[in-house]
Amino acid sequence: MAITAKDVQRLRELTGVGMMDCKKVLTEAEGDMDRAVELMREKGLAASQKKAGRIAAEGMAYAAVIDGVGVVVEVNAETDFVSQNEKFVDFVKGIAAVVSKENPADLDALLTAPYGNGHTVQEEQQEMVLVIGENIQIRRFSRHTEGVHAPYVHAGGKIGVLVDLKVSAGLEQSEQVLELGRDIAMQIAALKPAFLDKSQVDSATLDREREILTMQAKEDPKNAKKPAEIIAKMIDGRIGKYYKENCLLQQDFVKDNNVSVEGHIAATAKALGGEISLIDAVRFEKGEGIEKKEENFAEEIAKQLGK
Repeated sequence: MAITAKDVQRLRELTGVGMMDCKKVLTEAEGDMDRAVELMREKGLAASQKKAGRIAAEGMAYAAVIDGVGVVVEVNAETDFVSQNEKFVDFVKGIAAVVSKENPADLDALLTAPYGNGHTVQEEQQEMVLVIGENIQIRRFSRHTEGVHAPYVHAGGKIGVLVDLKVSAGLEQSEQVLELGRDIAMQIAALKPAFLDKSQVDSATLDREREILTMQAKEDPKNAKKPAEIIAKMIDGRIGKYYKENCLLQQDFVKDNNVSVEGHIAATAKALGGEISLIDAVRFEKGEGIEKKEENFAEEIAKQLGK
């Protein structure tokens, strides 16, 4: 059966794969479009297995509220260019929608969940490998049902943040509350606090910080003649500074450094005549903690040229 340019274009529209690959697969399928699509899927599975060992530290972090559920996801790929690919972005948003609807217990459950187009999430991921031509991995997700959710996505998917606020009756749809949540989410994206509140700082972290501060104080010649109780007060003051730098609610509010984040939340609640408190916040940064491969492009080109 003769393969026409129209057939090739049709297969490309169905799969997103390049023209030459579409022509090869159509020839292999003897012009049978359904068989060609199946072959593409089979080749996608092989491609995903082949590419699975390659480092995926780029991609996209995404946060959204879908049907009243707050969701944050991270999907990784090999190159930064992928975050600008419309099909990849749609896939990431699709994963967020599955998390919202299916409430998977973990990544394994997510992969076996229906994607919504007749495929499982894993099958759709394999097709993305075929279309994009890179190793693609769903790394993590977080699902939130309590409170008012405020999502924020920074720099096209470099960072995704979701903030959950508990509000009193009547403030659930308040634009000021949503603005407050977005402002807090932006602060989390920018400053990456280690804790939400100073009450969450564990004793081991505090003990380690006190030890470091004590050593620094003793090594400072200016403190040589100061009594131990004065040095202890100095260290207490520096612990307060540690809270202010590392705990979200104790940090200066980025839009007004005359007030802390918890002070700004209280002021907003008072202005609205209700109550607002922070329930939770999640920050995903794409590729965070993944060791990236250092590329030597001159060496890579030399290998391709057989030198």
